[in-house]
Amino acid sequence: MSNITLIVLCAGNSTRFAHQAKKQWLRTDNIPLWLFVTNRLKKFSTFNKIIIASHKKELNYMKNFSNDYIFVEGGETRQESMKNALKEVDTDYVMVTDVARVCIPKEVIESLVLAKNEADCIVPVLKVNDTVAYKDETIQREEVKLIQTPQLSNTKILKEALKTEDSFTDDSSAIKNMGGTIKYVEGSIKSKKLTLGEDISSIECLKEPSNNFFTGTGFDIHPFEENKKMFLGGINIDVPYGFKAHSDGDVLIHSLIDAILGAIGAGDIGEFFPDTDLQYKNIDSKILLKEIVEFVYNVGYEIVNIDLTIIAQKPKINPYKNEIKEKIAKLLNLEKQFVNIKATTAEKLGFIGRNEGVAVQSIATLKYYNWKK
Repeated sequence: MSNITLIVLCAGNSTRFAHQAKKQWLRTDNIPLWLFVTNRLKKFSTFNKIIIASHKKELNYMKNFSNDYIFVEGGETRQESMKNALKEVDTDYVMVTDVARVCIPKEVIESLVLAKNEADCIVPVLKVNDTVAYKDETIQREEVKLIQTPQLSNTKILKEALKTEDSFTDDSSAIKNMGGTIKYVEGSIKSKKLTLGEDISSIECLKEPSNNFFTGTGFDIHPFEENKKMFLGGINIDVPYGFKAHSDGDVLIHSLIDAILGAIGAGDIGEFFPDTDLQYKNIDSKILLKEIVEFVYNVGYEIVNIDLTIIAQKPKINPYKNEIKEKIAKLLNLEKQFVNIKATTAEKLGFIGRNEGVAVQSIATLKYYNWKK
């Protein structure tokens, strides 16, 4: 074995990227970027372990994509994510890369591994060919280096170097700060970092996302509760009863959330908002839907259209259909034409037919966010 663990950091919020989807969730064909980068590096060397540091809200979803890797919750900063991932490392050496380095070539990985015993941290760098000025003074460009990742470090020394409140933008800075040794090897212009939105046009190893569509269904049912406000599709319905539920009981929104989550294979509403959690007691279901929509966009999808069927003997739905449609379209960031609402009765049969509650069936269609547009 190589005695090296690979850590891939992808817990960031992509605030500078300025795309609808977070960069780690852009698709190349059907593969999210974090998985593409990890699988690519896996082919270039033998690692004892591969650890993925994920954003805490995306950790469970990320686990759906592979059983080959160890997933850990990242932190608010790169350094916090590093510390969390390093808890899982028991090899003598650790290679750390940022998911933003998309097209790292094989020869860079080979150079790092070959030099692993020559210093505490092995770092790929680029030379600077242009004239360089610092504080209005021209300096020797031969003395300037552009630092890249991945970097290969002695695990024990890196862990020790991070036992500080000081912040570092890469591993070599932390190790150098404690007096460790650094060896520079030749990097690659192909290891361009994906930071700003416009950077993506120069990333050459990616395919555009597939044109696949994804469909999910949702179903929810709630009994009535007297002397409670009724909310259906985010709208207050003018009747003297509402829905019995842990939250406000908006059966339409609950069904819709399940349909959206089903389309992307992300489980169900209870996994995100368990009814045993007091923070969701009587919560406005519109808040829950907004959080799910943000999650869906973050992990690289767009909502195409929604079809909803409300099954109710009472109250009468038709007077509210247009208002519900407008509210749902706004919550989903969709044009109104892409939200359809149907209403039917249960023909006086069963639980619903006895005027005891309402059920809603939902169908949601999604597609990948097209970063090529």
